[in-house]
Amino acid sequence: MVKRILGFFEKEIEGLHEAAYLLAIFAFSSQILALVRDRLLAGTFGASEIIDVYYASFRIPDLLYVVVTSFISASVLIPYLSKHVNNSEKVQKIIKSLFTLFLILLIVVSIVILIFTENLLQLFVPEILKGEFASEIVLFTRILLLSPLLLGVSQLFGSIVQAYRKFFVYAISPLLYNVGIILGIVLFYPIFGPVGLIYGVVLGLVFHVLIQLPTVAKHKALPVLTTKIDWKLAKEIILTSLPRTLALASSQITLLVLISLASTLAVGSIAIFNFAYNLQSVPLAIIGVSYSLAAFPTLSRLFASGENDKFLANLIVSAKHIIFWSFPVIVMFIVLRAQIVRTILGSGSFDWNDTRLTAAAFAMFAVSVICQNLILLFLRGYYSAGETRKPLLINLFSTLVTVISAFVLVNLFNTNYTFQIFIEELFRISGIAGSVIIMLPMAFSIGMFVNTILLWFSFEKSFKGFSKSLWCTLVHSLFASLIGGYVSYGLLQLLDDVFDLDTLVGIFSQGFIAGILGLAAWVLVLKLLGNNELEDVWKTMHAKIWKAKPVVSGQREL
Repeated sequence: MVKRILGFFEKEIEGLHEAAYLLAIFAFSSQILALVRDRLLAGTFGASEIIDVYYASFRIPDLLYVVVTSFISASVLIPYLSKHVNNSEKVQKIIKSLFTLFLILLIVVSIVILIFTENLLQLFVPEILKGEFASEIVLFTRILLLSPLLLGVSQLFGSIVQAYRKFFVYAISPLLYNVGIILGIVLFYPIFGPVGLIYGVVLGLVFHVLIQLPTVAKHKALPVLTTKIDWKLAKEIILTSLPRTLALASSQITLLVLISLASTLAVGSIAIFNFAYNLQSVPLAIIGVSYSLAAFPTLSRLFASGENDKFLANLIVSAKHIIFWSFPVIVMFIVLRAQIVRTILGSGSFDWNDTRLTAAAFAMFAVSVICQNLILLFLRGYYSAGETRKPLLINLFSTLVTVISAFVLVNLFNTNYTFQIFIEELFRISGIAGSVIIMLPMAFSIGMFVNTILLWFSFEKSFKGFSKSLWCTLVHSLFASLIGGYVSYGLLQLLDDVFDLDTLVGIFSQGFIAGILGLAAWVLVLKLLGNNELEDVWKTMHAKIWKAKPVVSGQREL
């Protein structure tokens, strides 16, 4: 029995859709746990100052993680490991050198941040340091400096298991991470107080690492320290990863600036921002991350072998399915935003005003879901082709747009009464203190749109014929999604008097029925249009994910 279970974990997934759906299934499971986590946090604390502190304490460790661990990330390492996947000695040499450099650099930088934690926080969230939880945010941030180390090791493990196409074990690690956080809320908080929440995060990170350890060990790729660093290889990989590091760092800096700006607004603004951001991240994890991760090893191999036509075909297939799934998600999120937020977060200390603000912020984030999903694919497409300069410049420009937009919109909201009334009436948040918070997700979405448009045009210039193949899918999915959204909106009105909307069962039932029938209308319209992606999904879902042949329109081999 144990052998069969281990064998299941060791399954090698070859097909694009099969790998993507496997990753999506576990991403969905992980996101369900993430929503349970957020419900526990919202129900226990509401949109309060302690949750502001909790979320703000992640920002500096997350930035450190991106900067230091980027050169051992999957998008950098997989092209190298894929070339030598059958040469364990070469793989070991690569891993040992990079692991040693990573550990040395991380320890040095972490010590510096540990010493100057309070000074750094004073730069980013000075208002929190003036409040009653000043000592907590310093302590939380220092404990969370363990996260770059643990996530860095897990990132390295993840690069290895993806290179060997062991997607199952990779997919389950985020699920266990959320299990650890939930245990922190349920078990550690009652015992240790607020710091127990952080202990749960650390436990989740340990789970994240350990689940991948047996697979890495089986392939004799365990990272160990070495005194014989391959400096030539290390230099090559670091220089390759540097533009990606700056691009990812700019994304984290964007979030840091938005959180910093939120800390100057009403108490609970950081909590509202993060709850809404986490909700809209569900489709990003299920759709964008799943398809981009599943496609990346194949894209790297095809480009390295000079099979450019197949490389482009894989990119187009992935983009089509990302577009196919993203539009109905956007429409349903906007139409059902209040039902989603009330069902997932509306309990305990999370009151009706918190719900309304989070729903408004959630809707503003949701409009850019398709952009976020496509950006992930574009970036991995460029990285697998060895191009890092273009996405870096576009990312930096988009970050600048987001930051400027955030300050301009917040100022406009606070100084222009007409604009403020228009926004509050549009999102039904009139008379609620702190409604200015929705300007931050609006700025975020503006930045995502700019990023996507620039990447799309750049991608079309680099890979001729990319855009032409996507228009039919885009029109089909958008049209069908709008019809489905209209159906859902109409059903919400009809069901208002059917269910008791003051209860969890009532609000869930109303949203569930409206959502399901809206999606049924979406499927029906796509069927009438003869949509190819719908047919691909149907065929793939009728086969065992780990045994089915790849199902790709007009492309038999991946």
